[in-house]
Amino acid sequence: MTWTIALSVLLGIVLKMVMSPPSAVVEWIFSRFALHQKLNSKDVTVTYIEKLLEEEEKIRLIENFNEATFLKQYDIFPGKENLFLHPETNVAPFVINLKRGENDSRIFVYCLTDYVYVVKQSYKKVIAYNLRSENLQNSTLSDRVITKDVI
Repeated sequence: MTWTIALSVLLGIVLKMVMSPPSAVVEWIFSRFALHQKLNSKDVTVTYIEKLLEEEEKIRLIENFNEATFLKQYDIFPGKENLFLHPETNVAPFVINLKRGENDSRIFVYCLTDYVYVVKQSYKKVIAYNLRSENLQNSTLSDRVITKDVI
């Protein structure tokens, strides 16, 4: 009889945890599937025109990227990935190489005057979206932005 009560209490606790998990668990689950994920400066390398950024510039870029507001995602149809990976723009992108576990990703960040255009490439998947970030658009890093015509 006591085993029945103990098992039903234990089952109730497990059921309660599954039905309303702690906020830390919910945040972890949502962060795993977020489109615009927060980056850690220790996990990334940032290049600009094939040159590595200095540590302080990299940290500032990653902080501004993390604070940016997601605007909209673009639909990418099969076979059209190259149009998003190499858009017709005069702005040279910041390339963020991200390594999380076994997953390698490349994030191209185009800092335009109206918005920030981001293209994320993982294995065979390409995702494109816009961000709004005053810091990214107007930061001192943007002073280094060179058009491809100058290169």
